[in-house]
Amino acid sequence: MEKKDAIPHINVDYFEDLTGNIKEGEKGDPDDVGKRIRLLREERGISVEDLSHLTGFAVERLNDIENGVEKPQLGTVMKLSKALDAAVGRLVSGMGSKLYSITRKNERKPVSRSSSATGKQNVYSYMSLAPEVQGRHMEALIVQLESTPDKEISIHNGEEFIFVLEGIVHLSLGSDTYDLEPGDSAYYLSTSSHFITAKTEKATILAVLYE
Repeated sequence: MEKKDAIPHINVDYFEDLTGNIKEGEKGDPDDVGKRIRLLREERGISVEDLSHLTGFAVERLNDIENGVEKPQLGTVMKLSKALDAAVGRLVSGMGSKLYSITRKNERKPVSRSSSATGKQNVYSYMSLAPEVQGRHMEALIVQLESTPDKEISIHNGEEFIFVLEGIVHLSLGSDTYDLEPGDSAYYLSTSSHFITAKTEKATILAVLYE
């Protein structure tokens, strides 16, 4: 009897076609997040020094974030949104104005970058999938991770779900570590210390953040 070729469990080509290249999305201003943080801080009447006390971030670092020198990682943005009493989506992709959102592949929203705390290395790029929805408590993102030796641990309020689309992802949760391949997923409370990076040169994930 002729032996049939094994059918792979995950069709990687499907995910590649689904996500495409994140850099092909409409280009946004990578400094927008910092600008939104400054605008919201000023709206709240909070000084940089006050925000430093609320978050534990140094004043110099906060100035770098607001001026676009450091592109903050999502865990940092979530801490800032909590301190500023705002939905994280307002800082990540702006305020929405619709009751629902339909996002076609060729209508994906602007790309933003996140860097290491030193601002010297790009850690990942991300694209918001539903920034139009007003009052949302979840943020859905396509994230392209890059391999980095800088391990910036995140601990903040909320919950996170990630689904690996391409590449291999290294995930640390507390003292446990996992290598996730395409089709693997993880759900965890953001109050647990966590760190995620690409184990391969690059990796792409679907990430859903819930406040």
